[in-house]
Amino acid sequence: MSAQPRHVHPTAPLAPRALLTGDPGRALALAQLLTSEPKMFNHNRGLWGYTGVAEDGELLTIMSHGIGGPSAAIVLEELCDLGLQRAIRLGSCGALSDSLELGQLICVDAIVGADGTSKALVGEAPIVPDRQMKSLLADLADHSGLVVSADLFYERGSERIERWKDSGAIAVEMEAAALLAVSHLRSIRFAVLLMVSDESAGAGARLEGVALERATERLGRAGLEALLASTSDG
Repeated sequence: MSAQPRHVHPTAPLAPRALLTGDPGRALALAQLLTSEPKMFNHNRGLWGYTGVAEDGELLTIMSHGIGGPSAAIVLEELCDLGLQRAIRLGSCGALSDSLELGQLICVDAIVGADGTSKALVGEAPIVPDRQMKSLLADLADHSGLVVSADLFYERGSERIERWKDSGAIAVEMEAAALLAVSHLRSIRFAVLLMVSDESAGAGARLEGVALERATERLGRAGLEALLASTSDG
């Protein structure tokens, strides 16, 4: 891999640990919430990232990776080139199970890659997050389970959704499989925590307004707690 990342242009130090999220606005909000004196780490290509001081006094980077597996994989590859050691994806997802409620948190036990990026990287076998980090997240989440990563936000037709439900998946999102695939190939520790933002895989009610802000804050605080409790060597 290149020692000079082509898409991430650091303007501040990268911490060895990071919280990753798709939305640049969410990255900014979490940096303001979870760190003191955050400095912009990257603004190239609209992939906002920040490095600040976490509550334990050590540096923490919070970085956006954009929408979809290709963008997320690029960002994580380049963060690994810069020295990242462990990270947690904090994302949103659509519910596949009626047991999920808007705003609840899901610890991902395993990911089924229905996306092109993860299949190109590691094939079709389910991808499992780091065991210790997953255990820490499970204690903070409302649910744990199998999640699907897909390429389409606007899923047309119900055939694939029904297959995912039949496989035991409880939610669907777009980036976790690609990120976990890269983490396995680059030998960094990685886990995933999601908040339920949409009912019925995007076909029902959506999390909005104050409820979305509160769920995002809970998502960030839970991710940070697990990241701080995890050890660098597992």
